[in-house]
Amino acid sequence: MDLQALSDFDLVAAHGGFGRASRVSGRSKATLSRRVAELEDSLGVRLIERGSHNLRLTDEGRALHERTHDLLSEITEAGEAVVLGASTPKGRLRVSAPVVFAHVALPRIGARFALAYPEVQLEIVAEDRKVDPIEDGYDLIIRIDPSPDERLVGGRFLNDERLIVAPPGMPRPFPKADGEECRAKAVLLSAAPQAAEWRMTCGTDDDIVLHPDPVLRLSSLLMVRDAVLAGAGAALLPKLLVADDIEAGRLAFWGKYAGPPVEIWALQSSRRLIGAKVRAFLEVVGTAFPEKTFVAPSA
Repeated sequence: MDLQALSDFDLVAAHGGFGRASRVSGRSKATLSRRVAELEDSLGVRLIERGSHNLRLTDEGRALHERTHDLLSEITEAGEAVVLGASTPKGRLRVSAPVVFAHVALPRIGARFALAYPEVQLEIVAEDRKVDPIEDGYDLIIRIDPSPDERLVGGRFLNDERLIVAPPGMPRPFPKADGEECRAKAVLLSAAPQAAEWRMTCGTDDDIVLHPDPVLRLSSLLMVRDAVLAGAGAALLPKLLVADDIEAGRLAFWGKYAGPPVEIWALQSSRRLIGAKVRAFLEVVGTAFPEKTFVAPSA
């Protein structure tokens, strides 16, 4: 595929016609039309419907434009960076992040980034749904314990852990000598299984298996934390959400959840180059977590 012909097609598609593309680029309409026709011939498909005053892409043309537009923009940005001898982050940067991580960590990180890179318009969207960076228009997505996905590339930038916490006045249960189950009133996520079980490490030789008795089920971790602060019961929550509360004495720490660490990854589409804006944002994130573990910020 001829990259110049593809670039000319993208120019025409992006500006809605040969005339507008010609005025923006300074290239003649005849040249642009010829290059698009050459691209159609090489692919064996019609990309643009002729005979209309307004540009109309065929289904194949629309699919090609959607899949190559961002990639061509990244190539252009990379070329400009080489010519300039340096890459100055600028333009719009959209980041999607899980609600808890976005609320706890990203306001400070976003502020540092905004001060360091004033030419970038950073937008952080807090959401727990599984987004697609291309379809949803994100430059970077942050995910917790992501499943392998060949459409995404990136890396882990933070490990967190789950803690079992409770209201300060709530007594912590201990296993009984007669084999009676260790149980406690608890606040659970709505999606948690009915017969949940928490294996808790307390610094002793043996883990404690705690069976939570749900007194309340809520749909978000932020709601669960608030309910525990209000005295409803114990809960299993991420350290990054409750570290400040434990340090301030608002929550009692019962033990760590005996399981693998929680991995937090920064990912982007494998079809895009890592641009200057994304690279700069990842550098700021990296300075916030130099050991790749969460430490509660000092007041």
